[in-house]
Amino acid sequence: MRSRAHIKGHPLHPILVSFPIAFFTGTLISDTIFLATGRFLFSQMAFYLALGGIVFSLIAAIPGIVDYFTVVPPESSAKKRATKHGLLNIGVLLVFTMVLLLKNNPEMSIYVILALEVTGAVILTVAGWMGGTLVHRNQIGVDHRYASAGKWKVETIDQNMELKDLDTLKVNQMKLFHVNGKRIVIGHTESGFVAFDDFCTHRGGCLADGALICGIVQCPWHGSQFDVRTGEVKAGPAKEPIKTYPIESRGQRYFLKL
Repeated sequence: MRSRAHIKGHPLHPILVSFPIAFFTGTLISDTIFLATGRFLFSQMAFYLALGGIVFSLIAAIPGIVDYFTVVPPESSAKKRATKHGLLNIGVLLVFTMVLLLKNNPEMSIYVILALEVTGAVILTVAGWMGGTLVHRNQIGVDHRYASAGKWKVETIDQNMELKDLDTLKVNQMKLFHVNGKRIVIGHTESGFVAFDDFCTHRGGCLADGALICGIVQCPWHGSQFDVRTGEVKAGPAKEPIKTYPIESRGQRYFLKL
């Protein structure tokens, strides 16, 4: 699902996280060399690397927060994973902030500082693993949609439930609508327009980000398939059907009925 914080389609968060990862790793390496050689230069290097890591962590967090609230599907396995990912990264930030403060105390044992840095590096590794899973398994921030799927579109329906600009959707294209706190997909099939929940009943994947072919929508996460008119499961691993909604046509205007 395409990132909202991007430059020409390139998501910013995965790019920016490389900097704090490098800086915090360099902090641990520099203090290890300081312990081995006794050269104070490496302790100074560790201080500035930790400072750079903290600054870039805060910068990288901004597009990460944007994607967390606007891209990761709610009530999904990805949302739980993204929450853990964010909390772990906050933990890393706190650990290296503590390292920075302790390094200002000349009487502080280097072993205590190194123990904190190792702890921070372990947490950073786990958080990075989860971030990789979010990208490569849950496709968060990835614009992977199939050819002729159309431009990714998200709109909010007003109080009269009118679906606007549906004529711009070609056959097998979809659009995501926000309706009274719900996420509903409008798709164009060979037999007309359909509406269904943007929530795969397996792990909560975003169906609007999947593929619509011959009246069947396929979840991009694990391949579950659903009939978009009846909601019936056509292929697992999902076992429960999705909810569908009628669309009323009034001339050239279309209205959603919840």
